[in-house]
Amino acid sequence: MRRDHQDTSNGSPARQTGCGQMRRFLRSRDGAAAIEFAILAIPYFLIVFAIIETFIAYTGEQLVGNAVDTMARKLRTGNITYAHNPGTDKDRTAFRQEFCDEISILIKCSASEAATPDKLWLDVRSFTSFASIPTTVPRTPPNSAYGELDTSSMGYAPGGPKTINMLRAYYKWDVITDLIRPYITNVRPGDGSRPYYFLIVETAAFQNEDYP
Repeated sequence: MRRDHQDTSNGSPARQTGCGQMRRFLRSRDGAAAIEFAILAIPYFLIVFAIIETFIAYTGEQLVGNAVDTMARKLRTGNITYAHNPGTDKDRTAFRQEFCDEISILIKCSASEAATPDKLWLDVRSFTSFASIPTTVPRTPPNSAYGELDTSSMGYAPGGPKTINMLRAYYKWDVITDLIRPYITNVRPGDGSRPYYFLIVETAAFQNEDYP
């Protein structure tokens, strides 16, 4: 009669079973994707939000630039005047409101913003020559790289026919994502604390047509 022989050279059956379970546990990939996603989710979404916010900020910059070009063309052709023709004259508030309408697709201006600047500042002035038009952003303190915007010299006094004029728009764009704030903000506190915002600056210099 044949008797089965059990090879116990590698240990008892219980020991073999335990080692097999350990090897299966080490090889198991159940839940690995969820764990890896949990580890990578925070930096992944930070990068995604940073890309989206950077895209929106630069889209806003392009929108402000288009509004500057549009409003400058209206000033140059006499469609908008100041103290010249009652039919086309616009005061400061009316001009700001029309500018706000040009950017309303992305940037909303309240009635109080149109009347009293907080985020949107417009500097509309006439000059004796193109060389006398300022080429730098006014800041406090003066000539600082990241100083606050100095609005003391800004005004609204466009000239009449054949005058040389400048229309410059400043918009304080709030940056939400901390990851990109230090890289795209250009107004920062002097004490080294968290940066403020991305200052959009767009300028148009032109000579008015000889309109009636």
